[in-house]
Amino acid sequence: MVEYRIDRRSGVATYLQIVQQTRQALRLGLLEPGDKLPTAREVVEATAINPNTVLKAYRELEREGLVEARRGLGTFVRRTLGGSPADSPLRGELAEWAARARAAGLERDDVAALFHAVLEEHFTDPEEHLTEEPARERATEGDPA
Repeated sequence: MVEYRIDRRSGVATYLQIVQQTRQALRLGLLEPGDKLPTAREVVEATAINPNTVLKAYRELEREGLVEARRGLGTFVRRTLGGSPADSPLRGELAEWAARARAAGLERDDVAALFHAVLEEHFTDPEEHLTEEPARERATEGDPA
């Protein structure tokens, strides 16, 4: 079962933190179809947040087709997001890298910024840049210089 951790200083809405953590658990294979999410009451007791916040998060997950509410039974996972299981060798390598970064004196935000920069380099579609440039060129072709 997933255990939600709420960071009140993150600037991210509480319900979105629940949605994001659920998606992450689905990607990592920690939650699978048929698994039951914690009840709103259990989440409230563990995190001291408003029950309506939990229900809002669960409704968002349901809208995305990831979970389904069964009246009187709870909220259950409908599908996963696939990806890399929690015990993947890549996870171990990433954990080692994070430990080296911390030992080198990098702060959490520094590591996150570095990681996101590398993600952008490797996962940005090169076609995105190609479609923007010609549009700008076309817009200025008729303009006198």
